[in-house]
Amino acid sequence: MMRVLATLFACFIASASIAEKVVATGDLGVVIERATGSVLIIDQSEMAAIARVEGLGDLSHASVVFSPDQRFAYVFGRDGGLTKLDLATQSIANRVMQSGNAIGGAISDDGQLVAVSNYEPGGVRVFDAETLDMVADIPTQSKTIGLVDAPGRRFVFSLWDAGETWIADLSGQDTRITRFEDVGANPYDALITADGRRYIVGLFGEDGLTAFDLWDETPSPVRILENYGKGDEPLPVYKMPHLEGWALAGDRFVLPAVGHHAVLWIDAQSLTEVGRTKTHGQPVFAVARPDGRHVWVNYAHPDNDTVEVIDSQSGEVIHRLKPGPGVLHMEFTPRGHQLWLSVRDENRIEIYDTRNFLKLGEIAADTPSGIFFTARAHKSGL
Repeated sequence: MMRVLATLFACFIASASIAEKVVATGDLGVVIERATGSVLIIDQSEMAAIARVEGLGDLSHASVVFSPDQRFAYVFGRDGGLTKLDLATQSIANRVMQSGNAIGGAISDDGQLVAVSNYEPGGVRVFDAETLDMVADIPTQSKTIGLVDAPGRRFVFSLWDAGETWIADLSGQDTRITRFEDVGANPYDALITADGRRYIVGLFGEDGLTAFDLWDETPSPVRILENYGKGDEPLPVYKMPHLEGWALAGDRFVLPAVGHHAVLWIDAQSLTEVGRTKTHGQPVFAVARPDGRHVWVNYAHPDNDTVEVIDSQSGEVIHRLKPGPGVLHMEFTPRGHQLWLSVRDENRIEIYDTRNFLKLGEIAADTPSGIFFTARAHKSGL
């Protein structure tokens, strides 16, 4: 009897020890501290930072994707560094310097490949998500932008200098490339819709955008919203809008207008403009609450101390916030009950209730920019 009790006690102690080591990552996220090359690991429920990880290089234009199990964050640095961050151990699991200047990345739909979009030397490089060994090198002789994951182990990206869009298919042993020319002058950013169907690229060198229907067996570039700024003198662009901030609100998209104080409302099926909302400044991000009811918008310098909330049914601005100078990024919790935003110039993250717009709390952070929750692991294009 004593031996049985001793065995049971030992099992209990072992189970308790294991339980103490278990870390649930579904409630976590990361904040980029752009000036210090560090990342804060944050907890949504606690509304707190739980760790800081340093040594990630130049994070002045960093972005993040997550592994399907939400344990690992892949951080793309501006200096070409690709860092695999372990959220469970709160440490760097692996890091490679894959280029001289990078502009973001994506993870394949099966979670096995991580791709990085490069300015220098250009092109896209693809890595094994487990080991960070390079598995494909796709040279372009051009800066690459707008890299997204597409269904079927594919990546789609565009070429700033050449005005092209490429689809890289890595579903087989060899990488298959499909090239599309005459996409438009200086594509600067792009998005893929959540269903993986439409890839839409913004054009800096002309007034309009270009769309692809990836469900088509032979997709082709289609110009949309041509001359949407006709009749208005474009303003100096202090910060490029981010098309990944496109919001689907009901049956309409809302997107920032380049060089104008407005967001555009686009029919999700026909991709034609159906309205526009005048805004406080030049929009950078227009992000929809997950239910699509409201759209939150932030702005470029000199109006980057302001955030506006737009009602998606009326198209009217219904609330305005003044968090402070340098509001760079906004992120909803997965079900949309909170919005977290970074106030870079005052070194903090602010947290808001999305129903009454009251501030719930704040977290100290060193020059924060991007905020990314692990729920992104299960969304295409994020």
